[in-house]
Amino acid sequence: MTCIVGYIDKQNKSVTIGADSAAVSDADITIRKDVKVFKNKDFVIGCTSSFRMIQLLRFSFKPPEITKDLYEYMCTDFIDEVRECFRRGGYLQKDEKGDEKGGSFLVAYKDRILSIEDDFQVGESVDQFAAIGCGAQYALGTLYTIEKMVLPSNDKVMLALKSASYFSGAVQEPFILEST
Repeated sequence: MTCIVGYIDKQNKSVTIGADSAAVSDADITIRKDVKVFKNKDFVIGCTSSFRMIQLLRFSFKPPEITKDLYEYMCTDFIDEVRECFRRGGYLQKDEKGDEKGGSFLVAYKDRILSIEDDFQVGESVDQFAAIGCGAQYALGTLYTIEKMVLPSNDKVMLALKSASYFSGAVQEPFILEST
């Protein structure tokens, strides 16, 4: 349970991704020192799901060189390497039908945000913001409401995370932000 928020700053051609620090198991919450958002080469990655997945993406995953259109790259080269990283790290899961499963995370590159779902599909919203996790709907509502306000991207991400924290007991400070 968590909230990961991404916001595209069109003027500066960058993305800010923010994350909370809660680890939730049933009704128990632990505030973790290890972060859910981090830089890996030219990417900023913000994760939900499992801290093991986060550790693999942060420390073991080696993004391949981008040699094609970003969306095509993400759907092929990037995801192929993520799956292999999860396999090597013992994290790749299979559902009851035998389909491979991973986890959910946002990936920012330059001024784009892509959402990776647990079935490894890659999505990109037409909006200049995205959110995942149990607090996502609260964050998205806040971002929609404040989108036209003249505020720094960091402030918009923080307001969205604070809204998610107010309405969801599984989203807790401190909030960590990273930008491309």
